[in-house]
Amino acid sequence: MASARPKNSRDWVQRHLSDPYVKRAQAEGFRSRSVYKLTEIDAKEKLVKPGMTVVDLGSAPGGWSQWGVKQVGAKGKFVAIDLLEMEPIPGVQFIQADFSESAGLDAVVAAIGGELAKVDLVISDMAPNLTGVVITDQARLFTLGELAMNFAVKFLKPNGAFLVKVFQGPGFEPYVKTLRSHFKGVAAKKPDASRGESREIYLMARNLKLP
Repeated sequence: MASARPKNSRDWVQRHLSDPYVKRAQAEGFRSRSVYKLTEIDAKEKLVKPGMTVVDLGSAPGGWSQWGVKQVGAKGKFVAIDLLEMEPIPGVQFIQADFSESAGLDAVVAAIGGELAKVDLVISDMAPNLTGVVITDQARLFTLGELAMNFAVKFLKPNGAFLVKVFQGPGFEPYVKTLRSHFKGVAAKKPDASRGESREIYLMARNLKLP
């Protein structure tokens, strides 16, 4: 996962340290404030349930995995992948690899049980290292979004769900249109934990359309 920082790093640090979600994450033992984006969406949509198989794309530093693996419980399966290193989390099968490369994708497929396996939920908080050039950043983010969507369409159970982070702006509407061609329900979510100035938004897609 990656995010843009203000030009003045000192301002970013001060804002970060005073952020109520950062303080809450520290108090509750979570690795990142982003966990509250997922929990807020889950509270309304009931995405994560005991016994599920979940794939977490772009998992580092591990906030979503920390929370999610507890929800699926001992009978569930939780697979996570990120290009960056992630400290181990009990119950989470973590793969340090590039999901955009065949080796990374193959490792995830092997972890869920092979080409014929099906999962209940795919969550993607993947983002490129931002350049500050909107058109470039948008294109790179939606490339990752397309990879995540293609994986979800292939490996989700018919009643499964896909949650993905995207940016509002160029490429957003075509991406939503493509999602709707694959899923019966698509909704945009802007959790309170998403910073107000951020262009990020989460798209939740449920129930695959039959081929």
